[in-house]
Amino acid sequence: MKKLIPILDSCTLTDNKRADVLVDRLQSYLDKHRNLVFPHRHKFYHFVIFTSGTGSHSIDFNTYSVTPWQIYFMSPGQVHTWEFGENTEGYIVNFERDFFQSFLLKPDYLENFSFFTGADLSNVKELPIEIRNDVEVLCKQLYAQVNDPLHKNIDFQKVLLLSLLMLVEQHSPAMQAQQYQTHSMVVLRNFQNLVEEHYLLKRLPKDYAELLYITPNHLNAICKELIGAQAGEVIRERVLLEAKRLLVSGEVNISQIANELNFNDNSYFTKFFKKYTGLTPEQFKKEHSA
Repeated sequence: MKKLIPILDSCTLTDNKRADVLVDRLQSYLDKHRNLVFPHRHKFYHFVIFTSGTGSHSIDFNTYSVTPWQIYFMSPGQVHTWEFGENTEGYIVNFERDFFQSFLLKPDYLENFSFFTGADLSNVKELPIEIRNDVEVLCKQLYAQVNDPLHKNIDFQKVLLLSLLMLVEQHSPAMQAQQYQTHSMVVLRNFQNLVEEHYLLKRLPKDYAELLYITPNHLNAICKELIGAQAGEVIRERVLLEAKRLLVSGEVNISQIANELNFNDNSYFTKFFKKYTGLTPEQFKKEHSA
């Protein structure tokens, strides 16, 4: 069912010219891909840096206004749309999940970046004035490396991309306030990863607390301290997000979605959805249909 929302498989957006990374100037990219279908998902990582322009973009049904020196990130599986003004400029970068696989010892290295967690508040960042020039220089170098067939060096591309990600992360408010991973932060990240893996079958905080070898109260305390929400809310929001993603596909009915999300019946799913969104599934689907 999840494939009913269009999924872009290759970061180059074509089967004829496959590669592990794509870097382009934003306006050029938009001109080349005017036929992109929205909303859609990616199987790869994706981010856009705006140097000028207007418009809006939506990630998992949260809409953001475009501003100069904003950067937004997307992890594989997230749903997004955009509507940019005519003179929107910047850089767009797509890279495959395993781009760094042979380069880094830690296979989950990218999960250490706050902006690749898929959390709402981490997707979009305003670049501080003091790093804007450095970010733009790295983008230009990365663009040149990826698009120059005569002097292309894959390892250099990886170094430049990592440098760019590290620079943004180092100047993110969360990192400035917290320069190291506390035990609680590690537990929270592990909990979020487990929810991503098991939310269709496990709906109670105690199920995840057991997997984490802590008590439900301890798990709730960590969630409350670090993200201001109870563990149950984290699980519920993930279920609601998947429901929204399936509803906007336009090709599945409510009964199919209820079944996919392991609700006992349509009625229970509808009550659950309306209780936490204020809309029935049908109303949500109508509001977000093209």
